[in-house]
Amino acid sequence: TNPGFVVRITQAGLDYAHQQGIMILEKELAQLKLPDILGDFRVLRVGKVHYELSRLRLRNFHLPYSRISPIPNVGLQVSISNAFAELDGDWRVKLLFLRDHGSFDLKVENIYIKISLRLGSDTTGKPTVSTSDCSTRISKVRVLFSGKLGWLYNLFHSAIESKFRKILESKVCDSIAESVHNDLQTYIQTLPVTARIDARTGIDYSFVAPPYATAQSLDTGLKGEFYSLAHRSTVPFSPLPLSLPSDHDRMVYFGASNYFFNTAGFAYHKAGALVFEITNAMIPKDVDFHLNTSTFSAFIPQLEQMYPNMPMKLRLFTPTAPFLDIGPGGISLRPVVDVQAYAILPNSSLAPLFLLSLVRNVSAVIDVRSGHIVGSLDVGRIKLSLKDSVVGIFQVRMLQSIMNIFASDILLPRLNARLEKGFPLPLPDRIQLSNTLVRFYQNFLLLGADVHFQPQ
Repeated sequence: TNPGFVVRITQAGLDYAHQQGIMILEKELAQLKLPDILGDFRVLRVGKVHYELSRLRLRNFHLPYSRISPIPNVGLQVSISNAFAELDGDWRVKLLFLRDHGSFDLKVENIYIKISLRLGSDTTGKPTVSTSDCSTRISKVRVLFSGKLGWLYNLFHSAIESKFRKILESKVCDSIAESVHNDLQTYIQTLPVTARIDARTGIDYSFVAPPYATAQSLDTGLKGEFYSLAHRSTVPFSPLPLSLPSDHDRMVYFGASNYFFNTAGFAYHKAGALVFEITNAMIPKDVDFHLNTSTFSAFIPQLEQMYPNMPMKLRLFTPTAPFLDIGPGGISLRPVVDVQAYAILPNSSLAPLFLLSLVRNVSAVIDVRSGHIVGSLDVGRIKLSLKDSVVGIFQVRMLQSIMNIFASDILLPRLNARLEKGFPLPLPDRIQLSNTLVRFYQNFLLLGADVHFQPQ
């Protein structure tokens, strides 16, 4: 299935996400709980020594050098080098009739960690992440004991250091797997797979396939489909293949296809949202005419005879869903709008008068604001034709200027007010976009941005 919407995270975006993740991981590793270590050891000419190391406390855990790389057909790999940690704790020793205790300091240096992350999606189309592989290698452990018998510990420190090394290597990967599951997985699941737009429509942003890693980026195909909340029906057209250009100036790119925008028109049309009514009260005060049969009788003489001096209402609706095109020059559409005119009778019932077909070239300006795709429309001159009339045949060109006013001064501001609110982009919690760009390509719109994460 081709996606209707594509999200690309570039290396710059991965690096930024990685920086945020490393800061969280440092805090997680600094809270590692280490078990007590106890055992027996035989020292030449001294005898059997029983020891206990307890109350092990990590003072810090630093990850100064790390990098993240997309691995094609696998996912992501995080490599950490030259990490180091400092611990302290208490020791207790028993040798023959001697007993003593004290404290110790431990420094762990040259820690190397390699983490492989598998990316996928669950049955609801939400993203998933898990640790597919983790290895930790510690090159250097140094223990310094204090106390009367500290010298005794220093005789067999290499064995103790070896135990520490094995415990830490195991605990680090356990902690990373837990952090990926509890922190990273929980966070990426805040990415909405459905976004409610208003009382009538929503957007389906579910994953159509697992994220795909290339050497330079991470691409994710989303359904990218608007739908009616009241009754979701199958869209009668399919998305075309969508291939983003190799731009890498921004951290993240969004590719919004023709299909994405045209499902919006289809959903709003199906939901009955593309119906507008114009009454006399809506006509701007600076326009010198009224919406009544007396005004229109200047163009339609029969009107005054059949419905003398009665208020009128215009009902505008789309007979079919509007369809737009995206090309290098921008967005263009040529919607067809039917205009049904009514006379409002004294008993408030409506008498149909005539039905016009209105065709107009429309262009759109698109931007990104506060994590939303926003837009505004601009319109050209209207082309009118008469589809039906119960008040006789008349020259529709006489109504051209009136319909231009209705469209430009009444209908267009209402449409632009809705587009100004925008439609949400698929973003996880606490993400802000900046430095945005908008570019047009054949059959899709490319939005680029840098990302800022706001910690809790």
